[in-house]
Amino acid sequence: MTSRQDAWTQDEDLLLAEIVLRHIREGGTQLAAFEEVGQKLSRTSAACGFRWNSYVRKKYKTGIELAKKQRKALKSTILMKEQHEQKEMVRYDKSEKDLSIAEVIRFLERIEKGQQDSVQLVQENEGLQRKLEHLQEQVMQLEKEKRMLQNNLLIVEDDYKSLIEIMERARKMVVLKEDDKSKKVKFQMDKNGNLERLEK
Repeated sequence: MTSRQDAWTQDEDLLLAEIVLRHIREGGTQLAAFEEVGQKLSRTSAACGFRWNSYVRKKYKTGIELAKKQRKALKSTILMKEQHEQKEMVRYDKSEKDLSIAEVIRFLERIEKGQQDSVQLVQENEGLQRKLEHLQEQVMQLEKEKRMLQNNLLIVEDDYKSLIEIMERARKMVVLKEDDKSKKVKFQMDKNGNLERLEK
């Protein structure tokens, strides 16, 4: 499969950011993320890595920090749950003979609560993901507005230059020769926007 070398589009940058942030959140490596993006976009993983490090990463500093926090929270929750389950199992292994129905019920209730906590974490994670996508859309909208304002500024600058040129031509036409000073002078603009002097 031949790899592309054309310019990156905004949609490709967005896909690159989404996949890298997902890998960070889930504890994967950036290299694996670059390989996944490369396969989807027919680009090399090195090209994806270069694009991420040289341009895209700077736009998603907040998203990266958020993904790292989510990864840390997920890891600590899973670790705490595993440690708790191991302690419970060891405790019950030691006293298998003495297990009562009430203890079994308490143990099962703890496991159920752990599962509910995991579901809550997943829901919070999805909410944060939606918030991140919304913020990314706002950034894209603001960039579009910025480009429009820059274009409008160029148009205003061109109009200003044209106005200055017209005023300069008018100033030159007002400077009359010595023998023309007594004559009254009137100006009118022709259909092309140029000022012309009319002698009365």
